[in-house]
Amino acid sequence: MFNISICVISFIFLLVFSLLSFIFSLKFLLFDYTIIIEWEILSLNSNSLVMSVLMDWMSLMFMGFVLFISSMVIFYSKEYMEGDLNINRFILLVLMFVLSMMLLIISPNLISILLGWDGLGLVSYCLVIYYQNVKSYNAGMITALMNRIGDVTLLMAIAWMLNYGSWNYIYYMELMMNDFYMQIIGILVMVAAMTKSAQIPFSSWLPAAMAAPTPVSALVHSSTLVTAGVYLLIRFNYILGNNMKLYLLIIGVLTMFMAGLGANFEFDLKKIIALSTLSQLGLMISILAMGNYKLAFFHLLTHAMFKALLFMCAGCIIHNLKDIQDIRFMGNLMVHMPLTCMSMNISNLALCGMPFLSGFYSKDLILECVSMSDLNMLIYILFFFSTGLTVCYSFRLCYYSITGDFNFFSLHSLGDSGWIMLKGMLVMLFFVVFSGCSLSWLIFPTPFMVCLPLSMKLMALLVSFLGALIGYEISKFSISWFSKSLMFYNYSFFFGFMWFLPNISTFFVNYFPLMMSYNLFKNFDQGWNECFGGQGIYLNLKINSMGFQFFQNNNMKIFLVLMIMWLMFLLLLLML
Repeated sequence: MFNISICVISFIFLLVFSLLSFIFSLKFLLFDYTIIIEWEILSLNSNSLVMSVLMDWMSLMFMGFVLFISSMVIFYSKEYMEGDLNINRFILLVLMFVLSMMLLIISPNLISILLGWDGLGLVSYCLVIYYQNVKSYNAGMITALMNRIGDVTLLMAIAWMLNYGSWNYIYYMELMMNDFYMQIIGILVMVAAMTKSAQIPFSSWLPAAMAAPTPVSALVHSSTLVTAGVYLLIRFNYILGNNMKLYLLIIGVLTMFMAGLGANFEFDLKKIIALSTLSQLGLMISILAMGNYKLAFFHLLTHAMFKALLFMCAGCIIHNLKDIQDIRFMGNLMVHMPLTCMSMNISNLALCGMPFLSGFYSKDLILECVSMSDLNMLIYILFFFSTGLTVCYSFRLCYYSITGDFNFFSLHSLGDSGWIMLKGMLVMLFFVVFSGCSLSWLIFPTPFMVCLPLSMKLMALLVSFLGALIGYEISKFSISWFSKSLMFYNYSFFFGFMWFLPNISTFFVNYFPLMMSYNLFKNFDQGWNECFGGQGIYLNLKINSMGFQFFQNNNMKIFLVLMIMWLMFLLLLLML
């Protein structure tokens, strides 16, 4: 009974708070309010320890979305995790995760940001290793250690801000734009955001974190852990200089391209969706680097909705197919699981930017802003090519899992999952359809002036159709003697393995230091140090003490022998 109550209580609590924060965000947006609440925890001599809370439309709206998705995920977990004996622990971990995110969202202070930031890293480790096996443990370690890099850079930023008298970055916005030394904080915050949002070269942890239970993936990849970096950069957008923005733009676009390419070679259902998250994060980071932080925030919110739904649908399919995640075993699920497949199709189309679904409003606007910008041809081509790749892997996924032939081992009683999971998904589905247009009216009260020639205006639609066509063709590849893809195995291995980033961030980092430490250990600790250090001294002392002990134990005999030897020596002298 307690299992049910903790899920239900958490669900109601989060849902009520999400509605409240969303309503407040509308009021703050309408009247352009910003409230900073300062609570003095401790005052000692002239030092005061102050906890600050920043309430504006952006933080409240993001909180509303995070709490809403968390409530739906907990509702969904009630059935998904029902066989788990430790469901209470799981729900409490998810609540701690959400609490850390709340602390990060409402903090204008670098120290309280670090608390939320570190909380996210720690709880995500606990959630990734939730299914206790070797794969989960390795994934948890790479997640935790890569996020530590971001924690270290944040700590360095905190140390650097000691030069300015306060850790509340909100007071230094004007100074940040002009001061050269403030740019150092910008670089440190940028590296922290890149680790949390898994940009190149820190990308390898994001697909590995799929070892967590699916409800956690739905929460992590939509609105909490990976979006924390983007949110931090949105808050610090004034601090980024032109050079930093250019660097960030190149990193974002390359991440987007790499993830889109990698997803087309992947067969694990959850990893495909994880790589699509990585691609969308690259999109957010790159539009943010072009100076349009409101548009990045808009895409952050719409993406949170359809990505959470996509993971929920994936969880339902995995749950029904007895924990099989390989899309080659799926197929023709539309007949067996119509409601799940409908939700999955709609969220996939929203991801592709299908007109009038939530993803379209943000993605189309981003692409039109890129078309209107004065950037070089490389960025422009990569943007549109990555968009085509998004549609490509989405249609490939649809063809493998929803249509085609049924490729499971044996036909067992398939069907839509229990009503609890479906209810959570259908509520999310409503928001996936309507959140895009509503948010575009709220966040951008005056419409964008987009002035483009017809060919560039239709470019997004064209690459989407081309991507869909290529995705359909790719899904027909079969591994047999006529498969041309095997002739280019090295290339497909390179693109499918995320440009060897997992190797670079694990074997490359581990192998050389471990080999060096092994040689040092063998040659010094077990070599010279053993001879002239502890063991050598010990052996010498042991031999000497054994000699003394021999003398002490046999002193009478030795005394007599020595006396006889002495007498013999004297006799010998007398004889001479």
